Amino acid sequence: MCFVGAPIPGINRSDWSALREGATSEGIFVSADWRAAFEAGRYALRPLTWFQTYGWLGETPLDAAVFQVSPPDDDGMVTLSVASDLAPAVMARPEVFKLALVNPNLPAVNGPRWPLEAFDLVADDDSAVLDYDAGDLDPAFEVISRHIAGIAPDGASLQFGVGKAGVAALKGLRGRKGLKIHSGMVTDPLVELLDEEVVDSVVTGLAAGTARLRDRLTDPRIRFADSGHTHHFAVLANIPRLVAVNSALEIDLFGQANAEFQGGRQISGIGGLTDFLRGARLSDGGLPILALPASAKGDSISRIVPRLSPGVVSVPRADIGLVITEHGVADLRGRTLDERAQALIGVASPAHRDALSNAWDEMRRGL
Repeated sequence: MCFVGAPIPGINRSDWSALREGATSEGIFVSADWRAAFEAGRYALRPLTWFQTYGWLGETPLDAAVFQVSPPDDDGMVTLSVASDLAPAVMARPEVFKLALVNPNLPAVNGPRWPLEAFDLVADDDSAVLDYDAGDLDPAFEVISRHIAGIAPDGASLQFGVGKAGVAALKGLRGRKGLKIHSGMVTDPLVELLDEEVVDSVVTGLAAGTARLRDRLTDPRIRFADSGHTHHFAVLANIPRLVAVNSALEIDLFGQANAEFQGGRQISGIGGLTDFLRGARLSDGGLPILALPASAKGDSISRIVPRLSPGVVSVPRADIGLVITEHGVADLRGRTLDERAQALIGVASPAHRDALSNAWDEMRRGL
């Protein structure tokens, strides 16, 4: 038996391969919660982007699929509620046996919907909905938040990834008007933006937060769409002033990023990172942004590095536009090799700039 899906680190914690002896699972991320299964060969990693994952779930062999849905309305229609992103790819497959778990804790949302009779089996389930909290912003991300606010143009459409970079992007927008959100997911800070009428419209596929966010998902400004729409290059390219804010573990002086490896070990995945960076680069007036603290562990480790750690390149250098740390904004677009390196050194922690400059001088002589 193989369990297939796209569990997200920090949100989904279950190791499905542990449900029974001989079971395996497949997904697109690795996390500490299923690290043991990954090392034992019970969990198979597929290095796909989020948009590619939507296509994969639309065609990979499946015997059955389980969906949590909102209670049916007066017309017998249900929605996929907070997780309307990837499941529509499977709903479109008539050959797959479909089980609906009707959960009264899930709000009906403005998005993809189906008649309850479209499912082969229906059961009631009042399980609590998973909560997600990225936590409070540390001082570095508080400053990063202000940098993002300072460069996001009027009328921008915002995208933000999972984690503190997304929280920083949202928090920095408070006090603005006329903004839009087009993102793979939204989190609790969206509530303040709705209350303060900062955003005119929201398009998303996933709502990851607490009851505070779920209680607001019926707001008419919010529309849910599948990942075949939210992450499609053609859709993103046609959104004017798309500001995509994501993060990485480290960026090297060539301007390429690692978002998946730490100490040579796979700890995450690509997700929607490159989907949105590439889409924002194609957008008229778009800004492809990677935001991260300049250092870690009390400033002892620089996250701007000469060369990436052993592993793979998550984001090629041609896909990164702007790098934001608490020390400023490095705009790499159109810059030469040496200009890019100097711009990145300029937003590194001051404690590491001399070492980075020396490393670049040595590396440059060998190119």
